[in-house]
Amino acid sequence: MQHEKLIEQFNLRSRLRFNLDSGHIWLGENRMLMFHAQAFGALRKELFDSLGAKRAKGVLLRMGFASGRHDAELACKLSNQLNPYDAFQIGPELHAFEGLVKATILDAKIDWEAGTFFGEVEWQNSWEAESHIQHFGVGEDVACWSLVGYASGYTSYFLKRFIVFREMECTGRGDPRCFIVGKPAEAWNFDDDYLDYFQPDNVECKLRQLQDDVKQLTATLSAQQTPAGRLVGSSPGFRAAFELVSKAAKSPISVLLLGETGVGKEMFARWLHEHSDRADQPFVAINCAAIPHDLIESELFGVQKGAYTGAQHSRPGRFERANGGTLFLDEVGDLSPAAQVKLLRVLQTGEIERLGDDQTRKVNVRLVAATNVNLQTAIAEGRFRADLYYRLATYPVTIPPLRERKADIPLLAAALVEKYAPTYHKKIEGITDRAMQALLAQDWPGNVRELENLIERGVLLAQPGGQIELEHLFAAGAPEPQNGVEIGREGFIGDAVEANRGRLYDALLNEGFDLEAHERRLVELAVRRANGNLTHAARLLGVTRRQLAYRLKQDANASE
Repeated sequence: MQHEKLIEQFNLRSRLRFNLDSGHIWLGENRMLMFHAQAFGALRKELFDSLGAKRAKGVLLRMGFASGRHDAELACKLSNQLNPYDAFQIGPELHAFEGLVKATILDAKIDWEAGTFFGEVEWQNSWEAESHIQHFGVGEDVACWSLVGYASGYTSYFLKRFIVFREMECTGRGDPRCFIVGKPAEAWNFDDDYLDYFQPDNVECKLRQLQDDVKQLTATLSAQQTPAGRLVGSSPGFRAAFELVSKAAKSPISVLLLGETGVGKEMFARWLHEHSDRADQPFVAINCAAIPHDLIESELFGVQKGAYTGAQHSRPGRFERANGGTLFLDEVGDLSPAAQVKLLRVLQTGEIERLGDDQTRKVNVRLVAATNVNLQTAIAEGRFRADLYYRLATYPVTIPPLRERKADIPLLAAALVEKYAPTYHKKIEGITDRAMQALLAQDWPGNVRELENLIERGVLLAQPGGQIELEHLFAAGAPEPQNGVEIGREGFIGDAVEANRGRLYDALLNEGFDLEAHERRLVELAVRRANGNLTHAARLLGVTRRQLAYRLKQDANASE
């Protein structure tokens, strides 16, 4: 892989040194600092809260610019006699090596003599986008300001002129990737004040104006936004569904919620009720799939005394109990044909008849239905009435599955921790970075319900006052982590396998190492594992068959 070649070519691993006695971390001549991403994310949030969005972006961008210039200096020292483009490519590897982002250069048109530059870079696993989503949710603007600053500073150092990168796509605003474009400042046709972010700003003299601006903005946002309450999310898919539900809340229109099992259809239905004009009236829910077909009609429409054997008392059905309020029919696609006919009649007339009764009763019910069944397919197969579908589907709202709105996972997880921590009498300080990465990597066939189960398990197993760790979440075992790196005894950093080998060799030497005896044991073990096949045994040992046969002959002669 090109990535590994560059790391080995420039000997990056050995240049990162940890001196635990003096408290230093060095990358070449540069002192490095290791921060918790969550702590740095909290500082980033405080910048936005205290300085306002514009000044916070500028601070982050200029900080990244300085970091990029430092790494460019290091890259020049590492590259020695390399051509400029090969040296330039060290930058993305340094960025990944420092744990900030995985950068891939998609296009780079560079003329070192003329100082012209055009570049396109794709980012994966941006720490800044992840942190922004955790603290603010998916927003309208791009989020990777320090990383953009880094790219600008790094490239400007190499080109000896002011190169400006700008983020065009960002997962922090719901895009599928982070993507940046860079070119000389004068080649951009800016129609905004983007270049101002590169200029230092005097915060103190404008603080009062900033406070007024923030107050006005907060008031404007409060007036414009509809409170989501228990509905949590900020991804584009969630916002689209929530916007539709918000517009329908105050009206009497019937709503059909569509989506996979576990996406939170009942939560949306409850929100509809709580924000409707019927909020002070009953909310009644029934899962049509959980009730046998021969009982569903009595559950929905009620029973008159004597209607059937055992019906010793009259009782109202769910429609009567929901009168004046909202009735939520979950899994409506599983209704029996007979129940579908009666439901259609209720929707048309506003009247119900109890089972075994000939008296009609007027009901005033706002109906919200939900299903994970493709009703149009069910109609084609004769399992669902087309006329009932058109009555129910007046206002359909599709709730996307969790795998399509992973930006909501940090927000949902935080809300669920807050929900379950009091239940288990614990204070939980959130979720570790490694655990959050595992949550984001899941496919979530069970959607929000599956996430809720995992978080509840995590709250139960986490230490009071601690964080939910990876091992607390998964009952079937935590996902295998990617190979990490460990610190060697001499202050070098290497992969975990090499570190384990080093410890093994140290232990062997400390025991009084006998090289001949250990070689003989390795040969015997390889021959046994290959079931006597010398060709396979030689392959295990990394020698030729002839070399192995010669060694075995020597050992046999020595033992005679």
